[in-house]
Amino acid sequence: MPKASIKRLIECKKKDLINLVLDIEKYPEFIPFCFDAIIHEKKEVEETIKIIADLTIGKGPFKDTYKSDVLYNKHRNSIHVKNIDGPLNHLTNNWLFVDQNNKTEVTFDIDFEIKNKFLNTVMEASFKFGLEKIADAFQKRAEDLFNNSKN
Repeated sequence: MPKASIKRLIECKKKDLINLVLDIEKYPEFIPFCFDAIIHEKKEVEETIKIIADLTIGKGPFKDTYKSDVLYNKHRNSIHVKNIDGPLNHLTNNWLFVDQNNKTEVTFDIDFEIKNKFLNTVMEASFKFGLEKIADAFQKRAEDLFNNSKN
């Protein structure tokens, strides 16, 4: 089961970064291995936003869609994601956003297992590299969107 944690210090406002992560339908525009994203449901209740969304991800000839339950907790500045359907035995990832001297420290933890044992083994081999590429894509997108708007 691949597990990893990435921490980045990004020169953007916390609110902007949270909104970027919650803008799931834009993922195919900038995230490697993401081909499609659809939001089925979005509800805002008091201190939370709950989103049900599909992501189609893959590499080469391997593509699949999984459904996720995304929960943003405004008080904790955190986003918790878990799969609810698709090719995964399980998926959990957590985002945490902390202000740090006009920058935001973003921590991203992920733990998942693909039902197909062969694909799971293939993913484990390139998982850390792929995760770094995805983190780089989020950081670049945030800096392009929000730092250019300051000028």
